[in-house]
Amino acid sequence: MFRESEFRPLFCKTYQEFGRSRRASQSYQYTCRMVKTPERILPRKPLHPLEHPRQTSLARTSKPVGRLAPSPTGGLHLGNARTFLLAWLIARRDHGQVVFRMEDLDLTRARDDAARQALEDLKWLGLNWDEGPDVGGPNGPYVQSQRSHIYQAALDRLIDANLVYPCTCTRADVLRAASAPHADDAQPIYPGTCSHRHASEGFALDQLGKSFAWRFRAAGLLVDWTDRVRGPQSHALDRIGGDFIVARSGGVFGYQLAVVVDDAAMNITQVVRGHDLDDSTPRQVLIQEALGLPRPEYWHVGLVLGPEGKRLAKRDQAIKLSELRVSGVFPGQILAMLGRSLGLKWVETDRLPSPMDFLNFEWPEGDVNCADDWTWSSHRLHEV
Repeated sequence: MFRESEFRPLFCKTYQEFGRSRRASQSYQYTCRMVKTPERILPRKPLHPLEHPRQTSLARTSKPVGRLAPSPTGGLHLGNARTFLLAWLIARRDHGQVVFRMEDLDLTRARDDAARQALEDLKWLGLNWDEGPDVGGPNGPYVQSQRSHIYQAALDRLIDANLVYPCTCTRADVLRAASAPHADDAQPIYPGTCSHRHASEGFALDQLGKSFAWRFRAAGLLVDWTDRVRGPQSHALDRIGGDFIVARSGGVFGYQLAVVVDDAAMNITQVVRGHDLDDSTPRQVLIQEALGLPRPEYWHVGLVLGPEGKRLAKRDQAIKLSELRVSGVFPGQILAMLGRSLGLKWVETDRLPSPMDFLNFEWPEGDVNCADDWTWSSHRLHEV
C-alpha cells in the first residue's frame, strides 16, 4: 500500500525526459500481451522497465478502509445517499476506517458550492469519516484537482512501458470509424486507429502543440474479477470500448487512472458503487496490474430509480438531500426509508434510526438487498 511520500519515488523519469531519450529509438518496443488467469491479468513477459511485485488484492490482515467519493457536479440525491450509507456500513461493520475524497476532475462541471454541500449533506445524514479534506489525514490532499502531480507520475510509468499511446482521434472520428456496436453496448468501440503509435510519439505531438489523448492498450483483453455483490464477472474489453483514455494532453487526467492511483495511495480496500459503473472495474484492474498496485474489493450495488423507472439524476431537484433537508425532512426519515429498502433493521423501532443503529444489529450479508434496484416515490417518506 502506498502513501504519497512513498508513491512518487517509484516512478520513472518525467515525460519530457522520456521523450528525449526514447523518441529517436525505434528498438525500444513493448507489446502489451496478456493472458487470463483466475482473478488477475498477467503479462507474458516482465513489464520492463516497470519491475514490481505483483499483488492482486489487499491483504486482509488489517482493518478495512472504505471510501465516500462524491463528484461535486451537482447536489447529492437519494441514490448517492443509499450507496454512501452502504459503503459506510460495510467499512464500519468490521471496525474499519472511512476516507472522504472529493472527485472534482471534471473542472468544467465541478462547483465549489456543490463540494461544500456534499460535505454538509453527508454529515447531516449522520455519516462521518477518518480522513478527508475537512479533517485532514496522512494521505492527502483529499481533493483530486490538487493531486495532478501524482497522476502525472503514474502516467509517466505507463508511457515509459509503452502501455499507452497518443491518440489524435476526435469523438466524431471514433463514431465514424468504429464498427456498429452490439445491441448491449452503450458506447462506441474504439477501432484502434492510432494504436500503431509508440508512446514516445506523444512528445513530438506535444512539441507541435497538437491535442491528443493517452489511450491504454486494452484491445483483445479479457478480465476476470469478483464482485462481492454479483459474484464472478468477466469482461472482454473489446465489448466495452476497447483501448480507453487515461489522460489528455495539457495535464488533464481521466477518471480511470485517478481513482486507481488514489485508492492505492489512500489504502482503500473496499470500493462500493452503483452497478452502472461495473464496466469501469476491468479497466481499473488493468491499470492496477500495470502499476503493480493492490486490488480492493468491489461491491456494485443496486441503483435508486424514480417513479418512471429511470435512474435518479442530479438535475432532479426534488430528491436532492439539500432540498429534502430544507423542506423539513429529518435525516432519520431518510435513513429509515433507505434502510428498509436494503433490508436493514435497527433495534429501537420506536424512534428514527441513526447510521450507528444499523451497526448495532447483526446483519448477515445474505439478508441485505445490495443487488436490486429500488424505486423511490415521495409517499415512501411518509410511510416511515
